[in-house]
Amino acid sequence: MLSIKNYVRAQSLDEAYALCQKKSSAVLGGMLWLKMQRGGVDTAIDLSDLGLDKIEETESEYRLGAMVTLRELEKHPGLDALTQGAMAESVRHIVGVQFRNLATVGGSVFGRFGFSDVLTMLLSLEARVALHGAGIMSLEDFAASGIRRDILTHVIIPKTPRKCVYLSQRNISTDFPVLTCALSRSDEGVLCAVGARPGRAVCLRGDVAKLADGLVFGSNTRASADYRREICRVLIRRGLERLEG
Repeated sequence: MLSIKNYVRAQSLDEAYALCQKKSSAVLGGMLWLKMQRGGVDTAIDLSDLGLDKIEETESEYRLGAMVTLRELEKHPGLDALTQGAMAESVRHIVGVQFRNLATVGGSVFGRFGFSDVLTMLLSLEARVALHGAGIMSLEDFAASGIRRDILTHVIIPKTPRKCVYLSQRNISTDFPVLTCALSRSDEGVLCAVGARPGRAVCLRGDVAKLADGLVFGSNTRASADYRREICRVLIRRGLERLEG
């Protein structure tokens, strides 16, 4: 059970950033995965008053505020059209509608969870993240980094014309995934993100089917490493067929 000593509803990004520099502090996000942890948090930081709950569109990109919910991703017509339904497919198995009405983009991305469908999908779109301290960087670089003491403000999705596919394997529909796989094809070629290995998602470019054989897979209570390796081959093959179809 998680215990919280102090609760602060930040009134500026500078205030939130200063508070989160202490190791005993935590940004709440949707407060869904965090509450399952054991131990204590000295200061819980709420970003609800900072206007980060909007999906903004420009001619070249979508800017997803950190407090945008997964349900909003699922129902957004622009993101649906951009990804041909892959964005909605990537989140529709995450627990249930009530959960997705609370879980946030920022929490899903900043946590860089190995089981994250959201991280896998966004990597395949060549998304970038905006951090209050570190600035803007590719999501791929952020996912591989050890950044912990910062405030994620936005996830930026370029409007690059591409064809998208999202697939996952689950033992039961709303369970954590055994493996996640997102593919996109643009003028620059095919990009594939594979997650729930059970490590965090990674990107493959070029001959993705061949490169996938070099990925490292692990075992846990949901599946063995060998099973994940075989499932990965199947999902990538199916994804490539859909991109061609």
